[in-house]
Amino acid sequence: MSFTNDLETRALQWAFTTGSPTRPTAWYVGLFTAAPSDTGGGTEVSGGSYARQAVTLTVSGNLATNGSAIEWPTAGASWGTITHVAIFDALTTGNMLVYAALTTSKTISTGDVLRIPAGDLDITLD
Repeated sequence: MSFTNDLETRALQWAFTTGSPTRPTAWYVGLFTAAPSDTGGGTEVSGGSYARQAVTLTVSGNLATNGSAIEWPTAGASWGTITHVAIFDALTTGNMLVYAALTTSKTISTGDVLRIPAGDLDITLD
């Protein structure tokens, strides 16, 4: 996953200044049908019972991963083809922190449920 410019700035402030950037207290996974970038953007799914889903991450070494499965509610309408995911610090609006393309895009039609198994959402730092 790639860090957004916002998160990169916060990390640099934390590491190299005496400032105290605000730390998120909750994290939510959003789904996208068009790619976000370092500055945000992209096209997040909307409508059809869609909402960002809370995620709890566990950290070991340079890897953060989802400790349990992330499951969205049954799609009440077509969500389109999901190409990217992002982690935000709020259920709605908020700041995008990281984003990535899915290994394989997934079309979500009415009645489908999208699930990311535990350990399949990884954030790695080199």
